[in-house]
Amino acid sequence: MTTDLAEGAGSSPIGAAALSGFDRRSAIDAVRLRIGMAISLGLLKPGERLPDQHEVALGLSVSAITARRALASLAEQGVLVRRRGRAGGTFVADEPPLEVLRELTASPAESQQVHRLVDRRLLFECAVTHYAAVHVTAAQLEELEQLTAEMAASTNWSDYHQADERFHQLVAAASGLGTAVEAYNETLAELYAYFIPYPIEQLHRSNRDHMALVAALQAGDAAAAVEVSRRHVDILHRTMFMGLAAAAPPG
Repeated sequence: MTTDLAEGAGSSPIGAAALSGFDRRSAIDAVRLRIGMAISLGLLKPGERLPDQHEVALGLSVSAITARRALASLAEQGVLVRRRGRAGGTFVADEPPLEVLRELTASPAESQQVHRLVDRRLLFECAVTHYAAVHVTAAQLEELEQLTAEMAASTNWSDYHQADERFHQLVAAASGLGTAVEAYNETLAELYAYFIPYPIEQLHRSNRDHMALVAALQAGDAAAAVEVSRRHVDILHRTMFMGLAAAAPPG
């Protein structure tokens, strides 16, 4: 679930707590790292156009000024290219400098932090999904279906990620678990702080899990809903952040 991946990664601007796993990097450097890793891993291709600055900010859960400064810095280093005109925008350079990309790597401590967050989310996800199957309302089910349709229609990772976040927050709200939902949302936001761009085709495949979850919730089948969520989050251990280089794409 992209941060979900993925879900997903993956909310409010990154704060000090969310950045603790980034070895106290600044918010700008954290964005630089996430985009650089996506390029190094082949998730963002040479010549590919990035969403506009506002959408990048929303997709990476940072402020607009943080996104703007991070993109400007990467452009100055030749990783990105900015073009003017009707067909302009920000693009991945045809040949991003390898020495710069090598600097945009994560430490083992960062990888460990990601996987601890995935484990924490796994526990939360199973709990909120179980109770959502019991308490979800018809209106919430309708909104969840609309969000899966929105994700299916998304044409870039930023749009998808924003709908993905709303989807998971709504499932949590449907659980009726009170203040525990706040703790879930905090963990989700922390994990989304590590979200890096994925090809939209991979995210669309991930959305099949969302559809299966909605079907289980509609049937009131708590066991099936929990199993969908368990599989969906567990895949983050193999695909998210550091695991991406050697793993199969998120499904």
